Amino acid sequence: MSTKPTLSIIIPVYNSAITLKTLHQELTQALHEMAYELILVDDGSRDGSWEVLKDLKKNDPEHIKTIKLSRNFGQHNAIACGVSFASGDFLVTMDDDLQHPPSEILKLFKHQEETNDDVVYGQYIDKRHTYWRNAGSWFVRKTSNITTGNAEYASSFRLMKREIAAKVFVHIQTGFLFIDEVIFWYTSRVSGVPVAHHARREGSSTYTRAKLFHLYFDILINYSATPLRLMTGIGLLASVITMALGIRFIYNKLMHGALPGFTALIVTILFSTSILMFCLGIIGQYLYKLYQLQNRKPSYAIDQVL
Repeated sequence: MSTKPTLSIIIPVYNSAITLKTLHQELTQALHEMAYELILVDDGSRDGSWEVLKDLKKNDPEHIKTIKLSRNFGQHNAIACGVSFASGDFLVTMDDDLQHPPSEILKLFKHQEETNDDVVYGQYIDKRHTYWRNAGSWFVRKTSNITTGNAEYASSFRLMKREIAAKVFVHIQTGFLFIDEVIFWYTSRVSGVPVAHHARREGSSTYTRAKLFHLYFDILINYSATPLRLMTGIGLLASVITMALGIRFIYNKLMHGALPGFTALIVTILFSTSILMFCLGIIGQYLYKLYQLQNRKPSYAIDQVL
């Protein structure tokens, strides 16, 4: 009879064929004294990652589960898929690019044993992401609805109790999932422990500036009221400016008999119209997200499981 794994390591895989074997070796070395399982979710890779995963599964069937998604659904949705296959008492999520050293998993686990926190994040001692990634992370922390005061802990390297993971992933049925926001919704027993963060050994990040912008925009729309507040502030400012212009034109007419000029009229119309279009665009995004939610589309679709 097999022993129930203490740790389930969930790793979303996307175009990382070149690093997967090294990642598996380092995980095996770091966790050889623990009961664990590796859940590797291929999130629509196009570089042969699935073939590498099949080889790893063949060589280490006792520890590895592999899932292939039908297309690319995004990192957080791929993690949600992996969680549904996990059987450990604790779940660890990490990246596939070796920037999260497998040996640091033991630090997360030890810190959780000492504090009994629901979630333990790896806090990077020296973050080796690009400037754009770091700036984007700061922007998300400042504009999302995370209000527990622990938002600085958030990272993709995290350990969770099984019961918390069940709440976060099983009961959330949305097309876009931002794990950290949902975690802080369910619990405030969150802490961080300093861990190393390595530079990428091979290749480059698949997060382009355009993808990062799209991701941050999705987070804002799905988990924040910041755009609506911004829209309210812009509308209020525009009202004050328009009222001031109106008072000025009325004053000129009464005191000097001057009529408002064509240029002033056109500028006022274009200014107010552009603000209206901007606000309608934001409202349209929220309505579209509500429409997607009503459709109840699954967060991911599985193509193959080994």
